[in-house]
Amino acid sequence: MNKSGRFFTYTLALFSVASMGQSSAADWPQFRGPKRDGICQETGLLKQWPAAGPTLLWEAKGLGQGYSTVSVVGDRIYTDGQTGDGSFVIALNVADGNKAWTAKFGKATEYGGYVGPRGAPTVDGNLLFTVDPDGELVCLDTTSGTEKWRKSYTRDLGGKPPSWGFAEAPLVDGENLIVTPGGSKGAIAALNKATGQLVWQSKEFTDSAQYASLVPCEIGGVKQYVQLTASSVAGIAAADGKLLWKTSRHGSTAVIPTPIVSGKFVYVTSGYGAGCNLFRIAGAGDKFSATEVYANKVMVNHHGGVIKVGDFVYGYSDGKGWTCQDFKSGDAKWQEREKLGKGSLLFADGHFYLRDEGSAGTVALIEASPEGYKESGRFKQPHRSSENSWPHPVIANGRLYLRDQDILLCYDVKAKN
Repeated sequence: MNKSGRFFTYTLALFSVASMGQSSAADWPQFRGPKRDGICQETGLLKQWPAAGPTLLWEAKGLGQGYSTVSVVGDRIYTDGQTGDGSFVIALNVADGNKAWTAKFGKATEYGGYVGPRGAPTVDGNLLFTVDPDGELVCLDTTSGTEKWRKSYTRDLGGKPPSWGFAEAPLVDGENLIVTPGGSKGAIAALNKATGQLVWQSKEFTDSAQYASLVPCEIGGVKQYVQLTASSVAGIAAADGKLLWKTSRHGSTAVIPTPIVSGKFVYVTSGYGAGCNLFRIAGAGDKFSATEVYANKVMVNHHGGVIKVGDFVYGYSDGKGWTCQDFKSGDAKWQEREKLGKGSLLFADGHFYLRDEGSAGTVALIEASPEGYKESGRFKQPHRSSENSWPHPVIANGRLYLRDQDILLCYDVKAKN
């Protein structure tokens, strides 16, 4: 081989190594997607499903117990599950669902009668981060599952598991990993993602942890993290963990859904009768304030999540059904409680993918429209377990993934030319 040929081969090899584990626009590297908003940016997906539903490409088994959904980056799928005496991260091949590796990261757990991990892994380059219900946080190598480092929410960061165990998905932001252990040392902590070393902890914000996954944003020119707990909503400075603003907001029993940040507005909702709130955040530098715009019970979302598309928020409201709510006013645009039961959702290519958590295992495709509930197909998931199908649906590279305890189903939802 001549020099130019060797140079080309060497350059290609470097590119390939650098690309391993790197996420693309069509990947789903963390809970609720690239921006933690439940929105998939892919287009060219099916607008109408066949009578039997989209084509099932493969079914993977042996994932164990738990409620973790999946993260998808490149040719790998990652999820958590409990088998035997431990909790494991499982890496699967996108092509066929076969296991690439498994890595034990925690012991077997049961909180509130529910077994196994709850949160989803977060993938950043060649690093994967996940936490078990006890608060064991690990960083693994995505190519092999080799452990890089670990921290304990309880022993190292002063947290205490909530009643149903820790369930958040860690957030990677630049060189830091942001987590919510809760407690008197600081509810939110930033760790160096490469080493696990503590960068800062929010000493002014010490609420107990609940189950929501925090979101990054910029308000008033200041980068911050917004988190929801049982007693408040708060914004924490990304630079140093300083409390920028905090407002009282009472949650009941369990506070789970991820907040929505849109411009200078923060929207939150939770179940058990708590309802929803919209706050206007004003300020700059280190002086901020939060003013409540509305509080009502149009959206009482348990844990299936809510998604803002355009000027409207969509999700399942306990007792009222699938709901479209005007984001600015809080008014209900439409509500549908008869056609599909309570569950989770994601948005892609003008449609919502709704997953009923009940025993029937129904998945529906509806138009993302404030004009009403307009279905474009439905199917029943095969091999439903006896547990609620709480893992949120995921779309990555034209494929729909549905986790249900021990199994993972992969469907082709790409439109054919």
